[in-house]
Amino acid sequence: MSTHFTPAWWMPGRHLQTILPRYFRPGFKVAYHREVITTEDDDFLDLAWAQPAQPDKPLVIILHGLEGNIDSFYAKGMMKALQQSGLDAVLMHFRNCSGEVNRQPRAYHSGETEDLGFLIRTLQQRFGQRPLAAVGFSLGGNVLAKYLGEQGEKSGLSAAAVVSAPHDLSSSCQVIRKSLGKIYQHYLLGRMKKSMARKLPQLQDTLALNEQQLRNINDLWDFDNQVTAPLHGFTDAEDYYLKSSAKPYLKRIATPTLIIHAEDDPMLAPEAVPRPEDVSHAVDLRVSKRGGHVGFISNKGLFGVEFWLEKAVPEFFAKQLGQS
Repeated sequence: MSTHFTPAWWMPGRHLQTILPRYFRPGFKVAYHREVITTEDDDFLDLAWAQPAQPDKPLVIILHGLEGNIDSFYAKGMMKALQQSGLDAVLMHFRNCSGEVNRQPRAYHSGETEDLGFLIRTLQQRFGQRPLAAVGFSLGGNVLAKYLGEQGEKSGLSAAAVVSAPHDLSSSCQVIRKSLGKIYQHYLLGRMKKSMARKLPQLQDTLALNEQQLRNINDLWDFDNQVTAPLHGFTDAEDYYLKSSAKPYLKRIATPTLIIHAEDDPMLAPEAVPRPEDVSHAVDLRVSKRGGHVGFISNKGLFGVEFWLEKAVPEFFAKQLGQS
């Protein structure tokens, strides 16, 4: 099993591991079929099903990161890798992330696990005893880890993998606000404000925020304090971070779960790195010295690139789901 990660010799730095992978596969595409399902609160979830489908194989749910989607390099790369390893896959777009504005005022956040639970129940009803697994990246990893801890033995999943998750949201927010000259904050905020701007007409009765006020937010904590928290029923940003962080739930995980984290992650605080005493016996904890944020690029030959996550995660699932 691919237990240990070693960064490419020409790409050891945490910022290079974080930023460069998205540029390594120009034109990389994955075939998928879109399905829209209606939620219990009369909204919808936009799903991307891997094609060709493999209905006789275990099915893996993919959860993307903050403002990600099926075109995120790690999401489509993992979908392809899962297919090649003999598994089926479906990506769940969080609300408002598929390009179509969701109907209800609320969107998604780091601790919102109801939509994932609804999808799992839907798949169970549709496919009966078909084994289900899930892999979550960054924010999607926090959602998945929190869900697993909340549900314990009743997760409905046979295996799970959590990659580069901000298990401690408050401290990680402070890191993003400062890291690499605030470049990460600027990038994420730009995407978050663009996404929220599409929803402003729906929020007039819910959130006291106009387009100019949204445009003037230039700090991640301020965005969560003015938008994320009040929109989803939290007192303020710190209340949101406290109640949504997955770290307190890690010891309650009963599903066999692989947690992958890098100590040099430039977008997460040291407090977000799980320690052995933080997790349950069901967790296979792999913390490497290097790897960046959802990077983990190793060598293939002298100058070739290998996406290590696309090897380690499918291998873990194959072992847990009896496909090896």
